[in-house]
Amino acid sequence: MMSRQKNYLVILLVTIFAPIACSQLRHVGVREVTDNVIIPQSRRTAFAPRHLNAIEVIKVNVLVDILHSAATTTVEIELRNNTHQRQEAELIFPVPDEAVAKGFAYDGPGGEITAEVLAKDQARQIYEQLVAKIRDPALVEFIGYNLIRSSVFPIEARSTQKVRLTYEHLLEVNGNRIDYTLVRTESLSYEVPWDITVNIKAKAPISTVYSASHKLTLDRKSDKEVSVRIQEQSRKEPGSFRLSYLLQENGVTASMFAYPEDKTGGGYFLILAGLSPDKTNSEKSSIQRELTLVIDRSGSMRNEKIQQVKEAALQIIAGLNNGEAFNVLAYSDSVDWFSVKPVLKTAETEEAARKYIEGITANGGTNLHEALRIALEQKPTNSDMLPIVLFMTDGLPTVGQTSEVSIRELAIKSNPYKRRVFTVGVGVDLNAPLLDKIAEGSRAKAEYILPGEDVEAKIAKVFKRLTGPILADVELEVLGKNSEPAVGRCRDILPREIADFFEGDQLVLLGQYIGTEPIVFKLTGNYRGKQRTFSFQFDFDQASEKNGFVPRLWASRRIAELIDAVRQLGAEPGSPTDDPKTKELVDEIVRLSTEFGILTEYTAFLAREGTNFENPEAIFYGAADMLEERAMRIRSGEAAISQSYNIAGQKVQSQLNARNVYYDKDMRQIAIANVQQINDRAYYYRANRWVDSRLLKDEAKIKPKFVIEFASPEFIELVAKLAASNRQGSIALGGDVLLLVDGEPVLVKGPGTK
Repeated sequence: MMSRQKNYLVILLVTIFAPIACSQLRHVGVREVTDNVIIPQSRRTAFAPRHLNAIEVIKVNVLVDILHSAATTTVEIELRNNTHQRQEAELIFPVPDEAVAKGFAYDGPGGEITAEVLAKDQARQIYEQLVAKIRDPALVEFIGYNLIRSSVFPIEARSTQKVRLTYEHLLEVNGNRIDYTLVRTESLSYEVPWDITVNIKAKAPISTVYSASHKLTLDRKSDKEVSVRIQEQSRKEPGSFRLSYLLQENGVTASMFAYPEDKTGGGYFLILAGLSPDKTNSEKSSIQRELTLVIDRSGSMRNEKIQQVKEAALQIIAGLNNGEAFNVLAYSDSVDWFSVKPVLKTAETEEAARKYIEGITANGGTNLHEALRIALEQKPTNSDMLPIVLFMTDGLPTVGQTSEVSIRELAIKSNPYKRRVFTVGVGVDLNAPLLDKIAEGSRAKAEYILPGEDVEAKIAKVFKRLTGPILADVELEVLGKNSEPAVGRCRDILPREIADFFEGDQLVLLGQYIGTEPIVFKLTGNYRGKQRTFSFQFDFDQASEKNGFVPRLWASRRIAELIDAVRQLGAEPGSPTDDPKTKELVDEIVRLSTEFGILTEYTAFLAREGTNFENPEAIFYGAADMLEERAMRIRSGEAAISQSYNIAGQKVQSQLNARNVYYDKDMRQIAIANVQQINDRAYYYRANRWVDSRLLKDEAKIKPKFVIEFASPEFIELVAKLAASNRQGSIALGGDVLLLVDGEPVLVKGPGTK
């Protein structure tokens, strides 16, 4: 590998790809930029004043090979020439500090390729040239990064051209955590699909792989080798691609990302924890389960529905390990047991269960309260087993105790053996908030099977995820000096109760910290059948504003928690908007949603052009009315299930949701385009300009202390200042931008505005 150089030009020897064109070794100064400037991470079309949309980026494929802490990134960019003439393009590709280019090539006839790596100071000269010449604010988003620069010629008329770029750099290592970042625009208007694959070969077993920016699909080749790919729905997601992986320690591995905030004297933290891979892959490596299958056999389950549930039940029992325990409960008006107590799985008990399940028929009403009570009260066969209930229903409670509050309280307060109640709602004629709360209150999850979905396959998939609990009954303690409780050091840690760890799970814990002294997080639980304690000391000296995803993820989870609290109040009598408790919840939902630009179906109106933020009472009632109308009043139907999906996903959110995507009442995905999240800031598009969320309530009264013209020396100086905290994207939004800088309102004029 070439030695990495800082602060001066690195000349490249580009690898020859036959029959792909090759480069010549030559010194290239910081020359003037030409037309058709392409920054693949910035926007779809080239920056070309004289040839609008002449060159277009069709798609980008990225392959990252990480060996220990060194990364080789190969980027294949597919370009299209939309004109009737042969074109030349100038490629500019922002890269991390100290990156070394190892190859540059493109398909096509032979020709001279020159390429260079420019360090930050020289890269800034290029950006200043581009800003002055092309006058496009999108160019400034990558000021502060090194860049690779080269020309691409020819791109034939009405044809496509593939360009391949390879660079290497050492990754940032933070204790047992290794971080990789591929910088890209945060603009919501950027929709070029990126396929990204990362192959990791580590020097020690890999505990877990995490991305705060994009959803991943993981393929574990061995304990030290993992391959990940961004999922289909993430291919067009904006923002830098971030990936971190942890090297395993003894049982549970953890690391911290921290973000400082001056006004609280602390900041926000994200703790990432993963389990050590199981080398033996034996049945005894995980905690054994005691499963109770609760089957709704009311009249509404007749025909295909009950048959599919019965088939799923047989699959689930077959999937239990020998020596694990099970029972079956079937309910309608009354409740029937397969056995008076759970039985160990053997060939004989499995056959007996098969005959019992095949004999179940559907008729009668739904005595949900009684079925849940009996399932929770049964005495376990073995106290060392993890007691799990898989509770299925397709309807509302109609027999016996039907009060939602009573059933909810039963699940939370009358669960003597701490059974995990995984609820499965079949269809839409059920009480979704109730099923959500039953599951959440017992450290479990709710799942829904919509009309048209395969009941048997979905239930089997739910249970498959419950294979091999590794760490159960997890308790968290926060300690300070001398292992004493760290009173007042942390608040609003989410989730408030840590769920059991099953095979492949990772823990993403978010919260706020006060002070900067080190903190110890102690996790205690049943690890692979034995009581274990895992302690992790974290310092805050690495807290960085570049970790802007941390407060945003925390805020998203906190908003979901507050919404769910309002939703659960819908089961209680009274006027919700007049209730002081409800008002406090709504006020906080509005505050966090506005500040962080995290909008839901209840607060989407904040993005409307005419929303008056100077009238907090109107804002409050706008949110309160939506929450009352939907969250509190809608308890069943597709509109209730869509809310359950939204809230459940947001409560455990581990990746950014830059487009504020949510399901509407008809289960359609909705996105919001006129609120933009930039690192740790949010901007609203209002009256043809972007406004910092912190200035919304006083927007009409504000007289900016500074008005900065686009491309002026003051503009370049402001960009550099914002880049120091990774906020330069704030003025790359396009048009005028009103933002808060060092506590003062500043208006940045967009190109062409006066």
